[in-house]
Amino acid sequence: MAKQKEEIIYVMGKAPTEPPPEEGLPPWMATFADMVTLLLCFFVLLLSFANQDVANFEALKGSMRDAFGVQFQDSKAKHMAFSESPYTASSESAKAKKKMEALEVEIRAFITAGKMQNLMAVNTDQNGVLVRVPTRAIFMPGTAEINPEAVKLLDKVASIMKTKNFNLVVRGHTDDRATKNNIYSSNWELSAARAASCLRYILKKTGISPNRLKAVGYAGTKPLVPNTSNRNRAINRRVEFYYQPPEDKW
Repeated sequence: MAKQKEEIIYVMGKAPTEPPPEEGLPPWMATFADMVTLLLCFFVLLLSFANQDVANFEALKGSMRDAFGVQFQDSKAKHMAFSESPYTASSESAKAKKKMEALEVEIRAFITAGKMQNLMAVNTDQNGVLVRVPTRAIFMPGTAEINPEAVKLLDKVASIMKTKNFNLVVRGHTDDRATKNNIYSSNWELSAARAASCLRYILKKTGISPNRLKAVGYAGTKPLVPNTSNRNRAINRRVEFYYQPPEDKW
């Protein structure tokens, strides 16, 4: 009777003892954890794409631009002498910059070799190489006649124009005091005459095309230092030779 009762209970699905529960998390939790991990990785990648290194991006953009010779607008190009277009090729600009740096090194070596540190100064800006010479090193006071002692200096200026592909602007400057002679009625005429005198010497020495040269007189309108002493006025009386890479059109 007891055996029959046990069989009836088993048939009805009630085992005498329950099976032990499985240890650990349920199986579905592993799948859920994998999905959450993949989503995390996905959003981390999105964040990394949204916060790229700007410096590296600019470098990459510049490399692509130089490779294809893309043109860009130079806001300062319209202020360059002889420039008729505000657009310049970036690859050509890089080449021109290297040439200007090499020219500055050459001129500095010439200054050092000739011990002319007190007579010449050179520096490079975005548009060209500027050589600055005191007026006393080239001209007598109040005149536009070239001193014999200035020939070596002007020969160097001329040789650069003959051997290298640059344009040259010769700029004459005076101080703020009025000129005292019967030849030039104002500092405008005197500064322009000095620039033109240097230009004529370079043309005669080299025989290059006059289209590569330009003479400008500024009188005393662009002083380097205030005209408050004789020393400062001597600094402002100068001649500048400004070498610039050639443009497509002059």
